[in-house]
Amino acid sequence: MTAIQTRRRSSGPASSANRIWDAGPLTKVTLAFALVLSAFPIYYMFIMATRTNDEALDTPPPLLPGGHLGENVERLLATEDAYFATGLINSIIISTTVTLSVVIISTLAGFAFAKLRFRGSKILLGSILLTMMVPLQQMGIVPLYEMMVNLGWTGQIQAVILPFLVNGFGVFMMTQYTTQAVPDELVEAARVDGASTMRIYANVILPAVRPGMAVLALLTFMQNWNEFLWPSIVLNPDNPVVQTSIAALNQAHGTDYVMLFTGTAASVLPLVIVFVMFGRQIVGGLMEGAVKA
Repeated sequence: MTAIQTRRRSSGPASSANRIWDAGPLTKVTLAFALVLSAFPIYYMFIMATRTNDEALDTPPPLLPGGHLGENVERLLATEDAYFATGLINSIIISTTVTLSVVIISTLAGFAFAKLRFRGSKILLGSILLTMMVPLQQMGIVPLYEMMVNLGWTGQIQAVILPFLVNGFGVFMMTQYTTQAVPDELVEAARVDGASTMRIYANVILPAVRPGMAVLALLTFMQNWNEFLWPSIVLNPDNPVVQTSIAALNQAHGTDYVMLFTGTAASVLPLVIVFVMFGRQIVGGLMEGAVKA
């Protein structure tokens, strides 16, 4: 039995990882080419943000950084057509607030649906799944806008925050992740030891589902950072988010390519920072889910 178990262990995820790392030269070259192809547009965007308009139109185009980044950023922040600084700050506030709310609520709901037994849990979870099948934002724009008018929130960022504080996908994702990551025996053992429900959540559930929380946080932050339709409807031009600022910048300075590149680079930079800061947790969460699947 020991030899069989040893062979089974050797044929598990570790051996799969070894097979991945032992990829041939062609696979490595293909992956490297795909990486360069994916990263080049972002690199070129940042290069253009350091150049002038005349340099941006050169043939062949420049591929090395210039010395005009500070000047371009000053012009971008000084323009009164797009209110870019205001849009950048608003997007940071909105995306961060919504991300924290979605992660906390989804983790609590995922724990409840996955590990707690209560009447009507399957019906509630099914109702949440139904909300994922219907484009609620597009179908509910008119009543949602009327609600914001009645609350007196039009033109204010809370009108963009409130509708997105809860996410059906987040609840479903954390329910599935909690079901796989936390054994029922572990919850039962904590209950036998006298732990309360909230103590089980804090000391047992949260440490186990952190990778899934990181993935959900990234997806939620990106979704709200890139949101355009609802903010363009409910916010005023002088109090925008970063995506509506870029749209206004394109309308007012459509031929100023360097300013457009600078604005786009500034809008992408926070997402790059999030990837750099939480990349390990995000990859760990994706890989752990893949191994469990």
